[in-house]
Amino acid sequence: MTAASSGRRIAVVLFNLGGPDDQAAVRPFLFNLFNDPAIIGLPGFLRTPLARLISSRREATAQANYRLMGGGSPLLPETQAQAEALQAVLSDRLAGDQARVFIAMRYWHPLTAETAAQVAAFAPDEIVLLPLYPQYSTTTTQSSLKLWNETYAGPGVSRAVCCYPQAGGWIAAQARAVGQALEQAGDRPVRVLFSAHGIPEKLVSGKGDPYQEQVETTVAAVAAAVEAERGPIDHAICYQSRVGPMKWLGPSTPEAIQQAGRDGLGVAVVPIAFVSEHVETLVELDIEYAELAHAEGVTPYLRAPAVGARPAFVEALADAVADALGRTGVAPFGPGCKADWRACPYRCRRAA
Repeated sequence: MTAASSGRRIAVVLFNLGGPDDQAAVRPFLFNLFNDPAIIGLPGFLRTPLARLISSRREATAQANYRLMGGGSPLLPETQAQAEALQAVLSDRLAGDQARVFIAMRYWHPLTAETAAQVAAFAPDEIVLLPLYPQYSTTTTQSSLKLWNETYAGPGVSRAVCCYPQAGGWIAAQARAVGQALEQAGDRPVRVLFSAHGIPEKLVSGKGDPYQEQVETTVAAVAAAVEAERGPIDHAICYQSRVGPMKWLGPSTPEAIQQAGRDGLGVAVVPIAFVSEHVETLVELDIEYAELAHAEGVTPYLRAPAVGARPAFVEALADAVADALGRTGVAPFGPGCKADWRACPYRCRRAA
């Protein structure tokens, strides 16, 4: 899909979580994370001191994890690579327009306010807000879009892509990664574990968060693409990074690894909700869960890489931008939610 050329100034804003770039940044990053009302839903006078307490208590453990990656998070460099690849594709597709890709991180630099100022200085005619979260959640996309809308005061007609759980290039890039992991397994029996970042169950049942449904939609599409090439695969969905006493979506990834051990299978773990490598993949999946798999006799333990700047995924992002330029407001790229989820921003817009 190609948008018509008209000499427009187009700003594309990629949203992502962000990560500390060195050891000194770990505590302020954690504070920003836990001070987000989308993460801890308490009034500010309670949430802020609690965020300070949590970030101070978790600082040493988090610093140790980031040291395993060289001292800081690789998320920004990975996102910059995606932004550069996307800008190159858009420059070809939108000949005659001036498209520029910006990065806005939610919890560390470049923070939303910094990027909003850069976009305003660019003085765009059109703005596309594009989260690097394929599946919509109140804890990720909604939080980023809300802060952007509260912060940005510059020119330009704005529209947002709320999700793209079945975008063709996203599915193709994931399916290729799964296929490569299965090739590594050879004749050894393995279960493909599609591991997504967990959220508390109450966000789904109580707030109508569509995240779980969209994860399941992505997994179904990826599994179907892999099976079209290789035949049936043993696969399951699981959720990682569970913290605190609340009930989270399950089964957890450690539980799924343990079950594979009981079933006499190896595993190929696929980060199905992450598009870049960061602490949850490079430490949690590659180190902590690999050690668990070894203890449980799960062999082989394989891990598919995040899609990063794979051409198919970048093309999907470019497709999403081109599609969004033909409209305003908030909408998915491709099929979005199946059910009528209360927290779905596209549902809210249609209802209005």
